[in-house]
Parts: sequence; C-alpha cells; structure tokens
Amino acid sequence: MSTPILPVVAVTLGDPAGIGAELIARLLARSEATALANVVLVGDRWLWDEGQRIAGTSVAVDEVQSFAEVRDRAGTARPAFLPVDSIDPALVHRGVAEAAGGRSVLQVLDQCMDATLAGEVDAICFAPLNKQAMKIGGMQHEDELHHFAEHLGVTGYFCEFNTLGELWTSRISSHVPMKDVASYLSVERIEQAAELIYRSLLANGVPQPKVAIAAFNPHGGDGGVCGREEIEIIGPAVRKLQARSWPTDAPFHGPFPADTIFLKAQAGDYQAIVTMYHDQGQIAIKLLGFSRGVTVQGGLPIPITTPAHGTAYDIAGQGKASVEATWQAFRIASRMGAAHRLASQATA
Repeated sequence: MSTPILPVVAVTLGDPAGIGAELIARLLARSEATALANVVLVGDRWLWDEGQRIAGTSVAVDEVQSFAEVRDRAGTARPAFLPVDSIDPALVHRGVAEAAGGRSVLQVLDQCMDATLAGEVDAICFAPLNKQAMKIGGMQHEDELHHFAEHLGVTGYFCEFNTLGELWTSRISSHVPMKDVASYLSVERIEQAAELIYRSLLANGVPQPKVAIAAFNPHGGDGGVCGREEIEIIGPAVRKLQARSWPTDAPFHGPFPADTIFLKAQAGDYQAIVTMYHDQGQIAIKLLGFSRGVTVQGGLPIPITTPAHGTAYDIAGQGKASVEATWQAFRIASRMGAAHRLASQATA
C-alpha cells in the first residue's frame, strides 16, 4: 500500500508579543501533527527558539530556503522550517500591541499566501494575532479575513466560521458596530453564508451537514411585533435555500430564536448555525468551550485556520498557554488542506 501524500500546511508563530510561539512549540512537539500534514513552520528563528524555551520543548526541524523545497520532501516526520527575518527582538515588548509586531505578522502571512497562490501550500494555520497591532502596522482592512481576501483575489462571498468540536457557526455581519447590523441582513447574504458553511463542512469530512439559521430579533420577532426581519428577510432566505437541490437531504432549517437554537445544536441536531451578527454566535461558542474554539476563514481559495482565543497578552511568556485550540485549528487545516489538494489535482 502506498503512503498517502500529505497536504502541505504552513504554520506561523503569530504576534511576537503574544503566546503564539509558545503554542506552536507545543503543537509541533506532538508527533500526531506531522502524521497529519507535511508541516512548514514559517517565522523568525529567534522567536521560534524563544517559544520552545517558554514551552520547555525541543523540536527538531529540517531547514529549507523556499516553499518549493517542502512539497517533495522525502520524509515529513519532522517539520520543515523556513526562516524569515520579520522583526528585531529588540522591538518586541511582551504583552504590548505594537506596529512592529503587526508588520511582522503581515509579512509572514503574505509570504504564506503567496505560496498558496503558487500551488506550494495547501493550507495555513496561524498562531494568534492582534488586530490593533496589524492596523497600526499597516493593515488597511477591518480584520485579517478581509486582508486575506484581497491578497488572494477573492471576489465572491466570504466570512469567518467559528467552530467548537462538531459545531460550526458563521455570521452575516462581523466586526461592525451593532447600530449597523440590521443593514447587513439580506436574502442573498444569508443564502451565501448558509451555502458556504454547508459546503465547507462537506470539505471537512461531515457527510450529512444540517444547518440552522438563527433569527435576528428576540423570540424570533414574535410574529412581527418585535421586528420584521424574520418575516421579510430571513424566512424568505431559508425557503429559497430549501427549494434548491443539494448533495444531501434537507440541509437547511429555520429561522430559530437565537437563545434556544444552540441547545438543539448541542444535542446534535445541527452541525452548523448561521448567526446574524458577531456576538450572537461568539458568546455561545465561547461559553461552550473557550479553550477549544477555532476560527476558519471561509470563502477563500485556500483553507486558513487559527485558534479563536487571541494573543492572551496577560499570560505571554509565562508558559501557561493551553495548546488545545491550536491543535484543533491545525487538525481542521490538515483535513481541509487534504481535500483542497485532492480537488486541485482533480482539476489539473
């Protein structure tokens, strides 16, 4: 039996002032990681060494000079390491969001995305970053997802997914003020978000995904006396979805009041929930399991994942960071990266 060809997954160290390097050191110390993917670690050598020191690990790596060397490596039991000079250690102040750290993150991520465009990488798993640092470091977008989309030339619909074990969520609006949320609701956006998370679950190996659509108003609008978005926008979107043909039976249901739908999902009735705004899903997901949550960047031409918990500046450098969410993010990147590679080979 031939050995399966593993997907190439680029792994980055995240914001140098946070817990990212420590997390990646713990991740790559697991032999299960290199069993899932042909890993290429991308980042500053001093930061990688610092992460290992904090984590108390010692991971042997194979240094490479380009992404092109990684694809055809004879063995993948050890991570490849592509060193990048993105930041002087003297410019890093642990636990502080600074422009230099943001520029470092952008440089490394852009380099990884260029490798995906060249067909040298199948997925990216990045350690936590800080949006403020990235913005003062030069990012021109509201968040990293929009930066990814522009860099990768995405013109279609895209959105963040937040996952916890078998449950995934997406949202119609994301990092926008609450006063503007209702203006983002439309039949088209709800259709696009629902289809995107459904097809992403199929790519992640879920054979029969069931997707619930959340209501917007309290009690689902109470028949219109507490808001009409369910009647005029969300309900029609669900009916349009249900009228279409899908690879599996009856995948879309709703709208359901947001304060009860997560109970149905927790019971296993649904594998995904489309929420209408950021905190509608994020509060529930983080209460269900903050230390295991993962963010998946949906709608991009390449799988990109990250732990959902952020840079944890308050414990940076203390050796306390849990690797569980990073491990889950890496597993998803590896599964989706394998699917992406197979699809690319079939297209070629």
